[in-house]
Amino acid sequence: MTKELTVHIGGSFNDMAKRVSEAWKLSGQGAAVAEGHLTFVNWEAFSSMMTTERLDLLRHLHHQPEANIAALAKSLRRSYREVHEDVELLDRAGLLELDDAGLRTSYDEIRTVIAL
Repeated sequence: MTKELTVHIGGSFNDMAKRVSEAWKLSGQGAAVAEGHLTFVNWEAFSSMMTTERLDLLRHLHHQPEANIAALAKSLRRSYREVHEDVELLDRAGLLELDDAGLRTSYDEIRTVIAL
């Protein structure tokens, strides 16, 4: 099964509330709900977070989890400091997992929805 995340860019609080309400309703009916959503207030917020380097980092971890940040930095041929900053930001956003087992991302796809 493909695990995907939908990134919403823009939109309103009502849009987000509708997604939560629909999931709550399905759950109340006994359906398993395993949706992933991440919302950015606007394009500027999204584009400042999802840089080319960070997307490359996520793609790398999707195919090859790493034991730690140092190993990831070496594999990416980037500085430890820059990779560490990227890992912290992506971890806070819920886009990767960082624990005693190492670094990985469990998403197979990240879909974007841009509100006009």
